[in-house]
Amino acid sequence: MTASPKYTVDVRSLEEFSAVELYALLKMRVDVFVVEQNCPYPELDGKDADALHLRLLQGGDLLAASRIFPPAEEGAPAKIGRVVVSPDHRGKRLGEAVMREATATCGQRYPRHPIYLSAQSHLARFYGGMGFVATSEEYLEDGIPHVDMVRPAG
Repeated sequence: MTASPKYTVDVRSLEEFSAVELYALLKMRVDVFVVEQNCPYPELDGKDADALHLRLLQGGDLLAASRIFPPAEEGAPAKIGRVVVSPDHRGKRLGEAVMREATATCGQRYPRHPIYLSAQSHLARFYGGMGFVATSEEYLEDGIPHVDMVRPAG
């Protein structure tokens, strides 16, 4: 874990979570991606065991999170997904913070690899400000417009 004046960064595998920590993470994701966005889809997609889970914490509060997947092979990108900010902590620029921490983690762990994400289209400009470039046309994923984006290695 590393700390900033506003939050602590925690990166770990699924197996390292307590039941209470895992419940809080999954509840936040379901509350935002399924309930708030009114999008019934399989949030528990079977991929969490293959990912690193990055959380921003303040005391006992879960502020924001993302998942990070290692590159599948040499030259393949690392992947960031499930970027989420707690509804209770919005308006604090935590989206920027969680992405900054996620890209830094990818850069430290997978320095020679680009970083990929599937962005909700309305957030493409936000991710563009962090060095991501659209690499696909818009498409629907679970009924929500998305675009693939990549940030070059380094």
